[in-house]
Amino acid sequence: MDIDLLSKMVKELILDNDVVMLPGLGSFIADVVPSSFSDNGYIINPPYRRLSFRPNRDGDNKLAEFYASSNNIDVNTATHIITDFLNDMKVVLMQKKTIVFPELGRLRATRENNYFFVPEEDLDIYPDGYGLEPVSLKTHEETKEEVDAALADLKFIIAPAEEVHYESGQPTSAEPVDEIAPVSVPEAVAPVSVPEAVTHVSVPEEVAPVAAPTISKHCRPLWRRIVNILLLIIGIAVLLLGLFIVLAHVAPDFIDSILYTPEELRIINN
Repeated sequence: MDIDLLSKMVKELILDNDVVMLPGLGSFIADVVPSSFSDNGYIINPPYRRLSFRPNRDGDNKLAEFYASSNNIDVNTATHIITDFLNDMKVVLMQKKTIVFPELGRLRATRENNYFFVPEEDLDIYPDGYGLEPVSLKTHEETKEEVDAALADLKFIIAPAEEVHYESGQPTSAEPVDEIAPVSVPEAVAPVSVPEAVTHVSVPEEVAPVAAPTISKHCRPLWRRIVNILLLIIGIAVLLLGLFIVLAHVAPDFIDSILYTPEELRIINN
């Protein structure tokens, strides 16, 4: 017995059964997944069967019975052969952590030797879903009958008025018209006199261009006016200081007479 034969037997049994047990190792479980939506609801996926693995060790003996009937041996002998092979496979799984089941998937083990199964992407174990494919609502094409019905409705909507038959008893386009009443042509109408005031239309003279308004000095921003005042005050102060220094050198007596009283001058001179 080898892994290829075991994989074929499991796949054959899982088509008609929901559980296939591997004695001493666990069981393959097939669950039906209902149809679902994807791509924001624009694709309808058909139902399918999902294959997984559970490490339960109790169950039926379908695998041994299937092997016994295929090889014309008794069930006990088949059970021993399968059990010995699965024990060897368990050792390999603990060492390499992965065993490939051809056409099914990969059985893997974690560091704690917990088993889990990764099925093949194109695995098909759902006979009832044969021929079912995803339906895209984006690429739906109308049938010829649907197109003809839509064109008939559109033709009825845009039909010309003469093709519409009325049910109120009035004549329709299908009924002949007895006689067309003659159309009376009115006599010539005397020309209407136009008032003289209307005949002369005064053309306005060319409008002179409007000069752009000038900005007044009083409309300057407040902060600029304050800065100008401060600069003026500083300039006056500097001018007065310079004048005082010049007078102190040219006429010191005059400056002393301004700064001191006569009594203070006599004390200073003495």
